[in-house]
Amino acid sequence: MSGALRNMDRWLGDGGMAIINAIGGSFRTYGVDGEDLGWVQGVFEPLDLACNPHGAVQAGVHAVLLDAAMNFAINAALYGRDRTDATIEMSTELIRPARRGEEYEVRGEIVRLARQIAHAQATITNVQGKLVSRGTGTFLVHREAD
Repeated sequence: MSGALRNMDRWLGDGGMAIINAIGGSFRTYGVDGEDLGWVQGVFEPLDLACNPHGAVQAGVHAVLLDAAMNFAINAALYGRDRTDATIEMSTELIRPARRGEEYEVRGEIVRLARQIAHAQATITNVQGKLVSRGTGTFLVHREAD
C-alpha cells in the first residue's frame, strides 16, 4: 500500500450523496482499526421521503443507507486515489420497523479487504441498541497503478 489513508472529512454528512440527507441520514465519525478495518458511524432520523403513508421506513431506504455505510467504511481504509468501484452483491434483512420521528444509529465496517474485493457489513439500531436492519455486501475495489 502506498500513500496516505484517505481523509474522508468532506464526506461526513451525506457521504457525497444528496439522497442520504433527503431521507434523514448523516455520517458523523469514521476511522480505521488496525491496517484495513475501516468503519463509519452515523445517525438516521427518518424523514417523510423515507417512509410509507403509515410512517414506516421502506425496505429500499434501509438498503440505500446500509450500502452507503459499507462503501464509506471501505473508502475510509483505502490509500491515495484507491476507491470502491461498484457494489457486486448485497443482502439486507429488516428485523423490526424503523419509524418517522425516531432516531437510529448507523454503523458500517469492513469484514475483509483484499486487492480487488472488499466484504463489509452495516447495521441500523434503535436507541435501545436493538437491531433494526442489517446488510452485508461484496464490493469491487479500484486500485490506482502502483
